[in-house]
Amino acid sequence: MWLYPLSMPMVTVEDEGIIKGTMTTTHSYTGDQRLLDASHRDLRRARAAALNIVPTSTGAAKAVALVLPSLKGKLNGIALRVPTPNVSTLQRT
Repeated sequence: MWLYPLSMPMVTVEDEGIIKGTMTTTHSYTGDQRLLDASHRDLRRARAAALNIVPTSTGAAKAVALVLPSLKGKLNGIALRVPTPNVSTLQRT
């Protein structure tokens, strides 16, 4: 499960008390994005995926709250979709 490496260090920090947190995920563009500038209901995703870094939403913060329920409502997150064929990173603060 991909959340396992993230959840283990968080358990130790959770004992100290987390007030708020932010997550930034970076990953390759997805099939939902346009390859050329074109219409899309989310204007950020209307930009050419292979040429632009596109800031968008992520469900990662909600997924962490499913694994660690005490963090529900304490985490916020954004995603950056980058023009590469295969990459994924996560930054926590």
